[in-house]
Amino acid sequence: MRLTLLAASVVFLTATGPARAGEAACWFEGGVVVVPAQVAGIAGDFILDTGAPRTLLHETKAQAEGIEATELAGAVRVAGLALPDRPVGVADLDVRTWNLPTAVAGVIGADVLRDFVVDVSFRPCRVRLSRPGEAPRFGASRVLPLAWEAGRPTAPARVSDGARTLLGPFVVATGANVAVRLADDLAAVPTAQPPDELYPDGRWLAELGSLRFAGRTKGRLGAGLMPAEGDVAGVIGGPALARFRLRFDFPAGRLQIASAPRSR
Repeated sequence: MRLTLLAASVVFLTATGPARAGEAACWFEGGVVVVPAQVAGIAGDFILDTGAPRTLLHETKAQAEGIEATELAGAVRVAGLALPDRPVGVADLDVRTWNLPTAVAGVIGADVLRDFVVDVSFRPCRVRLSRPGEAPRFGASRVLPLAWEAGRPTAPARVSDGARTLLGPFVVATGANVAVRLADDLAAVPTAQPPDELYPDGRWLAELGSLRFAGRTKGRLGAGLMPAEGDVAGVIGGPALARFRLRFDFPAGRLQIASAPRSR
């Protein structure tokens, strides 16, 4: 099954407290970054997702800890960062965690991360959070502008099915487990109706011809669909991002990118 682009155009949009910053080891499994953290007093492994607008507790974990509310406030602690009284949602995250080998307590989202400089390396997996002006030297080979759409950071990328090419803003999501998802008003599969299983709550993937991001092209990617959301063309997830080291300089509005070290 191949994913094809529709004949449509996309317009690219241009555009604290006393927290200690630090570094933490993480895991890159099932296409997502997982980091130890504590949210609203609940400690565990959390998906670190730059592409998620909200920080969430997994409903199953919250209920096991005696939490019945769907909205609460609590401290968030991750990689040396400690923020009190952050709004936290409670939601069923089974769709996001079914392919992970261990239980996940929730998601650390961009609402917590966006005041900081966030460094992500995938292999070996490390996450660092720094206050503006305090991040160590990074040595980026590419710098892309970061914009925001519905609480999620976006950067420009180009996808192609071999016949058509689409350039637009893509959410850059360290917690998305598929290389690319495309908005369903911009892509199609060779059936009259896109299969439900290609959406985030499904388990099928199609094949996309290529993705060009940060000056590098990757061909024949696993790809899915997502409901159209504003001007976002799609999402770039962990399987496509893992060949880079990333610095989300959220305060400066830029994404710095360097090549990941070669595996020995």
